[in-house]
This record gives sequence, C-alpha cells and structure tokens, in this order.
Amino acid sequence: MIIFVSGLVLAMSSCTMNKKITYFKDIPDSLYLAALQLPSLQYSDPAIQPNDLLQVSILTLDPQVNTLLAVGNNSTYSVQPGSSNSPGSPTAVTGFLVDREGMIELPIVGKVKVSGLSTSIARDSIHARVALYYNNPVINVRFANFSITVLGEVARPATYIVPNEKVSILDAIGMAGDLTIYGRRENILLVRDSLGQKQTIRFNLNSAETFVSPYFYLRQGDMVYVEPNKSKIASTDAVRTRNISLIATGLSLLIVIISRL
Repeated sequence: MIIFVSGLVLAMSSCTMNKKITYFKDIPDSLYLAALQLPSLQYSDPAIQPNDLLQVSILTLDPQVNTLLAVGNNSTYSVQPGSSNSPGSPTAVTGFLVDREGMIELPIVGKVKVSGLSTSIARDSIHARVALYYNNPVINVRFANFSITVLGEVARPATYIVPNEKVSILDAIGMAGDLTIYGRRENILLVRDSLGQKQTIRFNLNSAETFVSPYFYLRQGDMVYVEPNKSKIASTDAVRTRNISLIATGLSLLIVIISRL
C-alpha cells in the first residue's frame, strides 16, 4: 500500500513538472487531432535609431572610388559585452554611427538622414544620393550592432550580436542555450526601449499565443529576462540556510575549544 501511494505521488509530481517545463502544451498532437491553425503574424522591419551602427557598402564602376567610400566602415566602436560566438567577451564592430540627429556621414556624399527608416529604405535613400555622383551604384545597408540581451535562468546569459534583423523571442532563447529547468516558462519578460520609454511585455511559452504576439519579433537593444521558479528560490534559500548553520556550528565549536584552553 505504501509503495502504491508513493508511486502515485511520484507520478502526479512528474505530470505537474512536465506541464511546467513543456513549451506550447496547448498545441494538439497531430497524430490524434487536427493541427492548430494560427493567424499569420505580419513582420515589420526594425527602424534605425540614433546610436545604431550601420555597415554601408557602396560599389561603383571605379575601384579607387570604392576604396574611398569604404573608409567609414573601418571606424571601430565598442558595444555591450557578449556575442553569439563568445558570450561574455568584449566585442568591437565597425560601421557608420547614427548621430543624435539620426544622420550618418558618408565620404563624398555627405550626411544622409536614416533614423526612423528600415535598412531597405535607407539603402534606397543612399542610392539616390550616390547616383548623383556615380552611375549604377550598388548599395547595401545592414545593422552592425543588432544586439539582444538574454538574462536570468538560461544556459548562457549574455548580450548577443546577430547578423539577421528578423529575430524572434524563441531565436534569442535558443542563442542563449535554452531555459534551465528552473526557468519560468509562463512568465518571460521582454524589456524594450521605445521612444525613450521602457516597455515591458510578458510571454507565456506554455501557450501557442506566443506566436501571434505583436512582440514575437525582437528589436535591437531588447532585453529578455527569464525569472527563476519557486524550486530555484527554495534551493537557494536551502543552501544559504545550510551555509549559515555550518558557520554557526563552526563558530560554536571554536568557542568551546578556546574556552577549554
């Protein structure tokens, strides 16, 4: 009877734990039920902001001009520590810095307004300016410092610089090595700086509604925080209590030894 009760308790505990750590558990099993249909989420390109770094490639028919136009991309700037290759280490990137007025200054071409534009629209704007001087220029614009910070209960918390602008909340968690067993999957916090104000958004990775959230795709500078669950907090308190007990016991023993000398 005792064995039966113990087994029942263990099974119930395992079931409860499985519900807490399983992603998107409200999506039905395709072997038994029809696949869940989710509305398509419209993606919008991130806008360039002041203090962003842009890599601008300008190619013309003149190799000497190409060398001159590439000078700005050699300017090196330090960004927040961490990268997808070496999380936790300082990272330096090169590119054109967007100033407070939202401008970048290109060789020969001069200042171009890029703040508030996507990289594709900024490319077209730069192309129009360069075409005034050179025939058939080829322009490419991309973020050099598109960084996402992932903190808390993940395997590798760090700031990650990613080459792709289309980065989702799941991509960020994947780069950080996924959540640990102690991470709260139902309460992921996203902090975003929008127009000088902080936005806070919560995600529930146990629910498929994550896929249709307007914040599913991240923006440069976003921070994702994974809170510890009660088990992690309890284990931390238990370790702290044990250490205090050991220190108190050691001090008591030391006092007894000194008193008998």
